[in-house]
Amino acid sequence: MAQENPIVLVHGYSDEGKSFKAWKQALVDRGYDRERIHICSYRSLTNEVSIKDIAEAFDRALRFRAGLRDDQPFDAIVHSTGMLVVRAWHAGYARRSRRLKRLIGLAPASFGSPMAHKGRSFLGAVFKGSRNAGPDFLEAGDMILDGLELGSRFTWDLAHADLLGDEATYGPGSDTPYVFTFCGNKGYGGMRKLVSEEGTDGTVRWAACALNTRKIKVNLTKHTAEQRIEAARRSSVDIPLVMVKGLNHGTILESPTKELVSLVDKALQVGSEAQFAEWKKAAAISSKAAEDTVDQWQQFVTRLQDERGDPVADYNIELLRKSPKGKWQRLEGFDLDVHAYSGDRSLRCFHVNLTDLAKRQTGALRMNLTASSGTEMVGYLGFGSDNASRSAIEVDLPAGFDDGKMKFFHPYTTTLVEITINREPLPLDRESRVLEFITGA
Repeated sequence: MAQENPIVLVHGYSDEGKSFKAWKQALVDRGYDRERIHICSYRSLTNEVSIKDIAEAFDRALRFRAGLRDDQPFDAIVHSTGMLVVRAWHAGYARRSRRLKRLIGLAPASFGSPMAHKGRSFLGAVFKGSRNAGPDFLEAGDMILDGLELGSRFTWDLAHADLLGDEATYGPGSDTPYVFTFCGNKGYGGMRKLVSEEGTDGTVRWAACALNTRKIKVNLTKHTAEQRIEAARRSSVDIPLVMVKGLNHGTILESPTKELVSLVDKALQVGSEAQFAEWKKAAAISSKAAEDTVDQWQQFVTRLQDERGDPVADYNIELLRKSPKGKWQRLEGFDLDVHAYSGDRSLRCFHVNLTDLAKRQTGALRMNLTASSGTEMVGYLGFGSDNASRSAIEVDLPAGFDDGKMKFFHPYTTTLVEITINREPLPLDRESRVLEFITGA
């Protein structure tokens, strides 16, 4: 099939456009017009530039450098942070939805990377910082790394803008972009293996690549259990992860396999809901061989707020399971890997090995929440499954949401959990220490 749209290639953090050299040649070898493949290059190792800044610079470069008209449609292939750049660009204005036709993510950092907060350290600046002499020397892109940090406010807000909004941003039809996400099933080898964590391709988590995001609202200010938990509406369709056997975060860009190039080529030809469904079926078969060699993982990003919407920074969440004897026990494994976002500790990211967890989790689930204000004058209270006004609030989790279509555990997914709790002056049974009326004055 003839090439329909220009193709724009967008690289990731601390990289350059030339990293797409292998992909450009692979597309040319398959008959794509070299002159209609545009590789962008942006500066990421400077502390004053954010992902939103790069997104707006991308919009300007489309006009002045790539020569695309304001209304001209195009396809995009992105690597790592490039996914956040294009998503931020796309979410900026409704008119942009009509331009982007296909969005292909290669190891996309759709919900950040566990490497980001390490990059913001002094050692990160030494190893990744800019080597250009001048005011940017050793800068590592602090604002970009902030957006890439696990559980960041940037990725939280972006998900609400383009995945959980009122209107579909990524749907099954031709009126919104078709999205395809790929990630290798291997981490780094050699010395770089020391910084790789499980469930990743060396840099991004498998659970954080796909855009098949869920959101659960837990409102502990509600008196009745039926009102406390609900699944938020999703405006976008499921966009599953396609795992590629034998590749990691670097080789998916530098040395793509013939099978991967073929899947991307076919993705660039998708133009209808039926073709999209057919492509996903074929990709699922290809992905299964890679998935069968690894464990399944899921990310949970939690945000605790009070009834006014203000963040609650000091809290702890545990999951409990009901034992065969009917007793509630801590579900080991859920909170083994938790990262609190440095910019707002009300946001936490949990990385969960579902394959390992499945060996322990059977039957009903319960969430145990404790929160502290740091003072005896004010406390956080809520209505739990047994009674109200407890220091630890216990809430039973339904087996499924949306009539069973959505479960709490869902592989290769980032699930957002928004929890609302009451903040109250203490004690509750008389005038508080915060304010009281003076008698006899």
